[in-house]
Amino acid sequence: MQNFISLLLVLSGFWSSLNSQTLSKETILIETAYGNIKLKLYEETPLHKANFLKLVKEHYFDSLLFHRVINNFMIQGGDHLSKYAKPGDSLGHGEIGYTLPAEFNRALIHKKGRLAAARDGDDVNPRQESSPSQFYIVMGKVRTMEDLKKYEERINKTHYTRCGREFMKTEEGVRLNQIQARLKNENKTDSVALVTAQIESAIQAEHLKTQEYKFDKHQVDTYTTVGGTPHLDGTYTVFGEVIEGLEVIDKIAGVKTDKRDRPLTDIRMKISLIR
Repeated sequence: MQNFISLLLVLSGFWSSLNSQTLSKETILIETAYGNIKLKLYEETPLHKANFLKLVKEHYFDSLLFHRVINNFMIQGGDHLSKYAKPGDSLGHGEIGYTLPAEFNRALIHKKGRLAAARDGDDVNPRQESSPSQFYIVMGKVRTMEDLKKYEERINKTHYTRCGREFMKTEEGVRLNQIQARLKNENKTDSVALVTAQIESAIQAEHLKTQEYKFDKHQVDTYTTVGGTPHLDGTYTVFGEVIEGLEVIDKIAGVKTDKRDRPLTDIRMKISLIR
């Protein structure tokens, strides 16, 4: 029994270490017409932390909009073009000339209230680098085990697709693609099928080099109780969390929006550093 208890203590320490975050000494204040939100950044994501603090100190975010909000999902802002945007303007494509390398961390998940960096899609951004200015705060919702199973399948399918995209850029991928195109033009259906199978086999081999994605105990416990957006884990950098004002996220996410998810009434922000 004593050995069993010792094992439990070791495992408890392991999970605590794996799923803990070191909060910054700095506190970020986001002021809105719907109330205030206080954030802490993570020491485990030093590049995102330093960049966000730099922009806050420069008052970059002041008067910008939460330009994209989706109820039960997230609220997003940080596009400098939103400062003087007219009603109906399309937003979300304003950038400031650089990106940040992804800082993925298995312990930093998309729990409700987490701060994360927006980014361009995988098709134009295969390294999944972050926007330096556009961010979102997770709202999400409580998930079921069935939901999580579907998200695991979705994440693994996305990885397979990414492997395929990268393989087709290789010398072998280009060669097989050219052969496939020639055979299609020659209406050699059986030969096309053989080359297609060869391509799929090569992609599958690359896909299997990475262990199949499964949500761990911490993720399962979090998403089935507190809630969040689990399908974004491991693909967008999470670099902070709300320590006060979760109810403000719900209020903002619940406003009426247009077909682009932009609030019909502008929601401006002021972000400052407090101690």
